Amino acid sequence: MKEIPLAYVRSNQAGIVATLLIAITLQLPWLIVALWIVQLVGLLLGAKANLFIVIAKPFVAKYAASGAAEAAELQRFNNSLGIVFLTCSLLSFLLGWSAAGYVFAGMMGAAALAALLGYCIGCTIYFQYKQLRARRLSRG
Repeated sequence: MKEIPLAYVRSNQAGIVATLLIAITLQLPWLIVALWIVQLVGLLLGAKANLFIVIAKPFVAKYAASGAAEAAELQRFNNSLGIVFLTCSLLSFLLGWSAAGYVFAGMMGAAALAALLGYCIGCTIYFQYKQLRARRLSRG
């Protein structure tokens, strides 16, 4: 199974939290657009193309070699969820619903912060999804 070093995963999460904190605090929706692009590129081209990981790599390479890692499949799922929240945020801004745009962005930021602190909301959703899928397959 392909894995991504945990140091790189944490770098991405820290980048998300920092970017959204600045974007929401200073009310800069264009930063949310930039974050959406960074996350989409990472999803489409892999973790090595994620700007936050590229920037952090020289600083966390020794920690990345420690062996702690997360499944790439789980990271893709979490990245997809993040893109959904960012897309909802951007669509809200396009519709003139700035408050909703910041709420969606804040939800993504809260999820990334929770993951940095040790609780992965996306992982819980992924586990429940896999359980539901397994139950359906065992019945049919």
